[in-house]
Amino acid sequence: MLESSFMQGERLGEESTAGKLAGLGRLREAAAHPSSEEAVRRQRERGKLTARERIELLLDPGTFVELDRYRVHRSHNFGMDARKPLGDGVITGYGEIDGRRVCVFSQDFKVFGGSLGEVFAQKICKVMDLALSTGCPIVGINDSGGARIQEGVLSLAGYAEIFHRNVRASGVVPQISVILGPCAGGAVYSPAITDFIFMVEGTSHMFITGPDVIRAVTGEEVSFEELGGAATHNARSGVAHFSAPDEESCLSDVRYLLSFLPENNLESPPYFEPADDPERMEEGLATLIPDSPQRPYDMREAIRMVVDGGEFFEVQEAWAQNLVVGFARLGGHAVGVVGNQPAVLAGTLDIDASVKGARFVRFCDAFNIPLLTFVDVPGFMPGTDQEWGGIIRHGAKLLYAFSEATVPKMTVITRKAYGGAYDVMNSKHIGADVNVAWPTGEIAVMGAPAAVNIIFRREIAEAEDPEAKRRELISSYEKQFNNPMVAAEMGYLDDIIDPRETRPYLIRALSMVESKRPERPPRKHGNIPL
Repeated sequence: MLESSFMQGERLGEESTAGKLAGLGRLREAAAHPSSEEAVRRQRERGKLTARERIELLLDPGTFVELDRYRVHRSHNFGMDARKPLGDGVITGYGEIDGRRVCVFSQDFKVFGGSLGEVFAQKICKVMDLALSTGCPIVGINDSGGARIQEGVLSLAGYAEIFHRNVRASGVVPQISVILGPCAGGAVYSPAITDFIFMVEGTSHMFITGPDVIRAVTGEEVSFEELGGAATHNARSGVAHFSAPDEESCLSDVRYLLSFLPENNLESPPYFEPADDPERMEEGLATLIPDSPQRPYDMREAIRMVVDGGEFFEVQEAWAQNLVVGFARLGGHAVGVVGNQPAVLAGTLDIDASVKGARFVRFCDAFNIPLLTFVDVPGFMPGTDQEWGGIIRHGAKLLYAFSEATVPKMTVITRKAYGGAYDVMNSKHIGADVNVAWPTGEIAVMGAPAAVNIIFRREIAEAEDPEAKRRELISSYEKQFNNPMVAAEMGYLDDIIDPRETRPYLIRALSMVESKRPERPPRKHGNIPL
């Protein structure tokens, strides 16, 4: 371990040029290896890479430029002045991913358990300021036990400075958090403010208070993995957006995500010349919708058959599965896709799905990514749990997000579009630019059986054969509403299209509306129902 050889203020070496160069070489070596081989070995035993190895995997080879490699902490508490490793436990700098600029920091668990102190925070703030001033994404690799106890309020202040910058950068540059170890206490709030959180199965953990504290305060017994592991936050809490089996594939996914995103909110997402024919007619779409309206199908199949090369990068795949969101390309242009999932809870919107969709829509709108919505929604989820849990407020978030969005917005109604959910799912009435339906589209206040039971309650009760009368009335209602013609006649749909022509239709539509530049009334910000 070389850290003890170089204390704060020490000269590079001899007065000669050669001596100074030799001293610089030793300093660089010390900065590159701030901990012992034993600490590196323990890191690997946990199935984890080192902080520097992670940066090397994330960035294009040879592009990383390190900042502040010689910073050391200034604390004298608890014997801290006897140990001042260069870099103070976090590596910061900038480089490239697929030839595009990105700023990055990587916390080093081998140094003070990756704990954040004054200088540690200053380094992160400096690279965040650089990202914001130059307009490039910031990727934070987190592997930390939390605040550095020895530095007291300086650590807490450091976290707050980072949080403040997260908020300033929100909607200006993409912010991505990669959790590759523990992330505890106040440390979790910075990732929570960022746009996307990646975790690794078995080694990533996020929680406000750990299992020991929970046991002492509430008496609950819970493991680290159950409390805050990748599976928990991807499937149960909805805190995380992506999960990977190992660090290598996780960092590869980060690179892939960035291929859909612009560097900042003033630029457009990168364009890729499509290998997939823009005029491709997809025969599989003609038979995707079952004849029975009660039978489910997988909306992801529809999405993949429409987008370039069948590539769909799903976000929050394991959480609120009744709504599908993610990124794809259409004619070479990145699009954000939102779709009801009939295979889960019949595609109804509930609290979690509304929150999931709202956040994704707002991200896309912030970064100039057009929105493509596939609709098959029978309504909002009923039940006391939903009502008492605030489905009214949470459902309004999705409505607010779609209404506020000014990017190009396109909607395809594949089957059901019932009630308020029809309005919420990017309808023409809340600002969608292009709205079409397949012939299987059904636009109504509610499904036929429920509607008939309400409207014709007396007629059914007084009929000689109530059940036969009910079937007759349902059939009549379906003929009137279980088709998209009424909406098309009113101009609420721009067209009723053959499902097979969905891809070329949407590509042409996107080409038409991609240059829209709507103006909103001046305001500080809206008041989304949080």
